Amino acid sequence: MSPPKHILPTIVIAQFFCTSLWFAGNGVLTSLLAERNVGTSLGNITASVQMGFIIGTLLFAILTLTDRFSPSKVFLWSAVLGALSNLIIVWDGDGWGYILVSRFATGFFLAGIYPVGMKIAADYFDKGLGKSLGYLVGALVVGTALPHFLKWLTALFPWEYVIYTTSALAVAGGVLMVTLVPDGPFRKPSQHLDLTACFSIFKKKDFRAAAFGYFGHMWELYTFWAFVPFLLGLYTEWHGIISFRVSFWSFWIIAIGGLACVLGGYVSQRKGPKPTAATALSLSGICCLLSPLVLVHASLPVFILFLLFWGMVVIADSPLFSTLVAQSAPPSVKGTALTIVNCIGFSITIVSLQVISALQDYLPPHYLFLILAFGPLFGLIGLFRK
Repeated sequence: MSPPKHILPTIVIAQFFCTSLWFAGNGVLTSLLAERNVGTSLGNITASVQMGFIIGTLLFAILTLTDRFSPSKVFLWSAVLGALSNLIIVWDGDGWGYILVSRFATGFFLAGIYPVGMKIAADYFDKGLGKSLGYLVGALVVGTALPHFLKWLTALFPWEYVIYTTSALAVAGGVLMVTLVPDGPFRKPSQHLDLTACFSIFKKKDFRAAAFGYFGHMWELYTFWAFVPFLLGLYTEWHGIISFRVSFWSFWIIAIGGLACVLGGYVSQRKGPKPTAATALSLSGICCLLSPLVLVHASLPVFILFLLFWGMVVIADSPLFSTLVAQSAPPSVKGTALTIVNCIGFSITIVSLQVISALQDYLPPHYLFLILAFGPLFGLIGLFRK
């Protein structure tokens, strides 16, 4: 029997509302630093969120929280605490330490939102999981892009409104989930605490292949997202373009990935999640290799179209890898499996972000993104290695 029709839209909307917290700090960074006169960088802001998420997912996985307790309630409390953490950034304190604390705590509680949302979807959709997770990750993508759109509107409103709005949306998303989405019919709760579950599942070969594909994908994804405004700014500076809406186009380049996730989910129903994920991963790797040529030689319309295409293929494989992970994990630790893979994947994003940031002092900027191609290459090898 298929689940009630409101279940998937509710999960998608709740995920969209709550994941708007993710890049809220990035969206207001320029205005915040100018007003507070503090010195930190885009890399530090993004890395703080990622580090919080990594620590959070590691604890959630080791304690098997989403398999032992109601996922909807875990989602609600994580949304409320994440919203409060997000609000810390509005506090007019000295230095930039409190900004990094705010972003770290926000990332920590996002560990109870993103992988838990996928666990809730997997508890309801046994068949067609790729399509369902396509919608869910698509919501994550648009939620991630939302602060850039809100920042574009800050010509009319103070930057603090971005923070207030994303925190309010997160609380609303948590309330929606707990009131409209009870525990799913395919949920098989874990009966006891197993501190080794998140490590022993890697003994399964099909699980390892899905996880390694995801890890290669993550090397590229968040660094690309974080540096989209940098790429746009670099292009306009080199080509003498004076008036250009960087935040507006940053939103669309990231947000269009949501559409790609949905399309990829439908394609996977015909072609299978593994071949569809491999195709998207290959195309995003090709975009990494072409980036120097496009940055230097392309016209503005071609450059924008290239980034929009890259924004699609860089994320289209994410829900498909999560589908492969969920399908290959034992049902009683499905939530833990998704969480630990997220934990390791986002640990990789920290390394990727720091490598690209460090190489800015040594490499011409248009060659920086060649480094990202190693991720898709590793992911494809891991996915198909016998």
